[in-house]
Amino acid sequence: MSELLRTQDRPLRVRKVHSLRTFIWLARGWSDFMDAPVVGLAHGALMGGFGGLLMLLAWDRFWIRAGALSGFLMVAPILSTGLYAVSRALLRGEPAGFDAVWAVWSSMDRRLVKFGLLLTALGTGWVMTSAALITLGVKPPVTTPTDFLHRVVLSPNPGFFEIWLLVGGVMAAPVFASSVVAIPLLVDRQVSVQRAVLTSWRAVAANPICLSTWAAIVMTLSLLGLGTLMFGLILVIPVLGHA
Repeated sequence: MSELLRTQDRPLRVRKVHSLRTFIWLARGWSDFMDAPVVGLAHGALMGGFGGLLMLLAWDRFWIRAGALSGFLMVAPILSTGLYAVSRALLRGEPAGFDAVWAVWSSMDRRLVKFGLLLTALGTGWVMTSAALITLGVKPPVTTPTDFLHRVVLSPNPGFFEIWLLVGGVMAAPVFASSVVAIPLLVDRQVSVQRAVLTSWRAVAANPICLSTWAAIVMTLSLLGLGTLMFGLILVIPVLGHA
């Protein structure tokens, strides 16, 4: 995805790419995963395990679980920072193991910490918003997936589920636009968080069809990962992270 940037120019400029380029990114993500499978599986297992823990903690509170899992996806990009570092090492022909991951995380880069806290705040905000919508808008309380299906998705109140999706989309879209290029850029270059985010937004504006397609791919694969009780994330996370 780094091809969206002309990194030799100052200020950073973005370029347009073909809308089908997303599938090449996906193929490259799989290739990098195959070149460093242990690191990728470790990331996938850790994030899948964390998602599973969220499910267990909110097992009888589905109104929290629905927001928590989708909020978890908002912060997933920053948690995949190690995978970006591994892909960079592979591109440079450098050792691409846990040392590359450790080098990024042990640096305690304030820019990555700042951006991670921002994504965490946004994810938490969505969890609280989702919980408030479901708690205040649905009676009796939603406690199981079946309750969520009947009382939210198939709600007798016209438009309730659509409003829930709309609010989630309004909160998720800026997160995607801010992070799709920003995090790899922060790992690869010494630029400020503000500059990285603005560059990411300009990349999205220059390639709306391409990056909308990418967002749809990310969402589809993420839902497949969540729908397999998190086991699918073991493969989904490293492929998307490397891409």
